[in-house]
Amino acid sequence: MAMTRVICLIVVLVTVVVILPAGAATRGGWRWDPLIRSPVDLEDELDAQMGNGTRWAVLVAGSNGYGNYRHQVSHIENYSKRLSKIEELHTFFMVFEFAIFGPLTPRHPRRTVYAFMAMTRVICLIVVLVTVVVILPAGAATRGGWRWDPLIRSPVDLEDELDAQMGNGTRWAVLVAGSNGYGNYRHQADVCHAYQILKKGGLKDENIVVFMYDDIASSEMNPRPGVIINHPEGEDVYAGVPKDYTGEDVTVDNLFAVLLGDKNAVKGGSGKVIDSKPEDRIFLYYSDHGGPGVLGMPNAPYLVAKDLVEVLKKKHEAGTYKEMVIYLEACESGSIFEGLLPEDINVYATTASGAEENSYGTYCPGMEPSPPPEYITCLGDLYSIAWMEDSETHNLKKESLDQQFKKVKERTSNFDTYNSGSHVMEYGTKDIKPEKVYLYQGFDPETVNLPANGIHLNKQMDGVNQRDADLIFLWQRYKKSTESKRAEVFKQITETLTHRGHLDSSIDMIGVLLFGPQNGRSILHSARGPGLPLVDDWECLKTTARLFEKHCGLLTQYGMKHMRAFANICNNMVEKSAVEEAFTATCSGKNTGPYVSFGAHSV
Repeated sequence: MAMTRVICLIVVLVTVVVILPAGAATRGGWRWDPLIRSPVDLEDELDAQMGNGTRWAVLVAGSNGYGNYRHQVSHIENYSKRLSKIEELHTFFMVFEFAIFGPLTPRHPRRTVYAFMAMTRVICLIVVLVTVVVILPAGAATRGGWRWDPLIRSPVDLEDELDAQMGNGTRWAVLVAGSNGYGNYRHQADVCHAYQILKKGGLKDENIVVFMYDDIASSEMNPRPGVIINHPEGEDVYAGVPKDYTGEDVTVDNLFAVLLGDKNAVKGGSGKVIDSKPEDRIFLYYSDHGGPGVLGMPNAPYLVAKDLVEVLKKKHEAGTYKEMVIYLEACESGSIFEGLLPEDINVYATTASGAEENSYGTYCPGMEPSPPPEYITCLGDLYSIAWMEDSETHNLKKESLDQQFKKVKERTSNFDTYNSGSHVMEYGTKDIKPEKVYLYQGFDPETVNLPANGIHLNKQMDGVNQRDADLIFLWQRYKKSTESKRAEVFKQITETLTHRGHLDSSIDMIGVLLFGPQNGRSILHSARGPGLPLVDDWECLKTTARLFEKHCGLLTQYGMKHMRAFANICNNMVEKSAVEEAFTATCSGKNTGPYVSFGAHSV
């Protein structure tokens, strides 16, 4: 980068001092010469300059002897070909003067010279603009704004500056896969892949806390026992991953205790927590299903947005971190921070989707690119593989969080088509964005010669919204099952679709009962404006969701999308008694089957 700046500065100087002024001198001083003028304009200007004057030429061959044959013969040739044609005499001088720019066409040499000179000036001016606007300011962003960055700094200087930014602080990371089951393979694959990136970046196991159910690698459906991949041609990402909180220990309470560094509140698991200090940085990555205001967990209850933000505020008040970056993969993940995450607690968060849209699974069977044929489930999630594959192909000591955000946003949108893509969002303390990714994810020495952000992965990818990914899994499982097992899998498919229909129709009927046939559906599905949280009374939201599950059965990862309906019931301040009457009338006798709640609740 330093060498590039030096070269560009030289080009600037040459352009300003030599090329741009060329041909602009007059007897009265210097004047601006337009960069582009047509040949006709040039002809007219030259004729005006010549007026009624006559051209004279003096040709001098200043040598003798046969060894200097070339000097005299050149004049003879020029006289016979050019001076004999008096009307083109001026062309001869222009050709001679600018011959260093390259071959000139014999038919219209003067026009060629001027056209070439004009084009040269255009190119140089573009280089000047790119240099001043793009290259020179590179790396000069700070949290306080923009500062002058010296043109030449050695790699050692850059290393020292980054180390100075890190200070004596420690990098910490919390990685969360909030689901279980082989159909949700991709979430644990995402988390394992993230661990490998951080490990190569120099983070120590003692500073990385991993939450994953850990039922994928050993699943009987895994075609490669003990191996997890996150890319169709990817390597094993499971090896070496710490088993901090697995199985029944993957809970919201344990996650919050880990973030707060509260060892006494942790139940089960390794007991590892984020024991961070004021100069430390924290990276939190969460991959799972979600819904408006909630994130999934393999063990109830779900994580509620308001509760997470309160934990972050408490962490900030304790003064036990310098800055925190959160990457969040889930449907409606923007709703976790929209209108909730303060801008002044040094937490910068990006999400896979906005507050009202799905996020997408990718590397799925039957899609492009497709996993190896023996796999019957999606291997990754679009936002997640976008940031991880970006981190693996760039020098994170040069790439900023903002650069990564823009690259991930572009790729997750499927290159602005939003065809199986979503809107990546950002929240919180955006002053953190100019900082290098290295400060949070570390640095892999193998990427030292990779660019800061120059590799473009611009191939569109097929995907499926996360709520339908389990249907792909079930159908692939059905097709590859033996005849004896097909009936069992088909029953699962039928039950899944039936319960989905039950949830959707129940919500529609509840809307009719509470708000009337004309407005019920629109009120329950309406979204609040940008910058506003999903709901004002979060306890009301929890109570309403639990009441629904009591009468209508478990929400499941699909039904999480109906949290917006419950939020709108609360926002319209409907009496609890009226809500329960509507739930009872709609779902009486329907809380049965594999999704019966038995008094349990998801929120």
